[in-house]
Amino acid sequence: MLVLGIETTCDETAAAVVERKADGTGHILSNVVLSQVDEHAVFGGVVPEIAARAHVEAIDVIIDEAMREAGTTYDDLDGIAAAAGPGLIGGVIVGLTTAKAIALVKKVPLIAINHLEAHALTARLTDNTAFPYLLFLASGGHTQLVAVLGVGEYVRLGTTQDDAIGEAFDKTAKLLGLGYPGGPQVERQAFSGNKTRFALPRPMQHRKDADFSFSGLKTALRLEAERVAPLSPQDIADLCASFQEAVVDVVHDRLRSGLKLFRARFGEPAALVAAGGVAANQAVRGALTRVAMETGTPLAVPPLKLCTDNGAMIAWAGIERLALGLTDTMAFAPRARWPLDAGAAAQGALTRTAAYK
Repeated sequence: MLVLGIETTCDETAAAVVERKADGTGHILSNVVLSQVDEHAVFGGVVPEIAARAHVEAIDVIIDEAMREAGTTYDDLDGIAAAAGPGLIGGVIVGLTTAKAIALVKKVPLIAINHLEAHALTARLTDNTAFPYLLFLASGGHTQLVAVLGVGEYVRLGTTQDDAIGEAFDKTAKLLGLGYPGGPQVERQAFSGNKTRFALPRPMQHRKDADFSFSGLKTALRLEAERVAPLSPQDIADLCASFQEAVVDVVHDRLRSGLKLFRARFGEPAALVAAGGVAANQAVRGALTRVAMETGTPLAVPPLKLCTDNGAMIAWAGIERLALGLTDTMAFAPRARWPLDAGAAAQGALTRTAAYK
């Protein structure tokens, strides 16, 4: 099975061709990603109108490059998958419309992919992870703990009550004048900082639920920054290190709670899986490793380039759905919001930033 995947939900224009072999394992034949970071840097965040226009200008070239790298033709494809949401609606429209055009002309199935489901299933592409497993989905717009029971079967166990984890990193960077994209800047500064200098809170820690909150932590950081202003380079590094350490402690505690809830409802998970751009943060990865070792749970974290937005995860999600006969019609509409667990209450954080996607 061979599927072309298209991703345009935020500020990356991406396309990939992925093959599913006879034994069910996946093989990435191409994975082309064009970032728009430079276009948005001057604004300190993603501007939806600029993002959509950039997708229009780049999408054909990126898809063509992905097809050439894969050494395949449109006639070889078994399906066209495109991220149909959630995300910036202008960008989503570009990718989904392009996929519809190709599917219509080549008479192959269209698979409209939930961007979050693509993140959720990436570990099955990279690690051949079996169902069920606990997913830690952490990005600029989403922070969730989700029980992944099967393709299309998701139960949200925890979510953020305010800011997403990547959003908190980005806002911290903006507060400290670190530029854009912010999340990686905070991580970089934290390497040379003293993580114990500032006593920042650990919101939601030791609760029995698996929810997150980062708004209070962000406010506490701002108050500390104002207290020691004007900030020296070392002050900034120490603030970043203290903030990141607080986040790591929260993640560690919330993951342990999430695993307890998972085991109580669904039994032993096949793995603890991380997805989304925040999984690229090395300190957060350390917390994941620690939880896995302490609880005896296998850990599956995709390579860094597959944690952030990319076409390969869209193509693989398309393959998973196509294998079950799950396809979509040309009437499928793009969605700005599209929860994985449709029965769960609305997530607190609804914004989306670009540093950690």
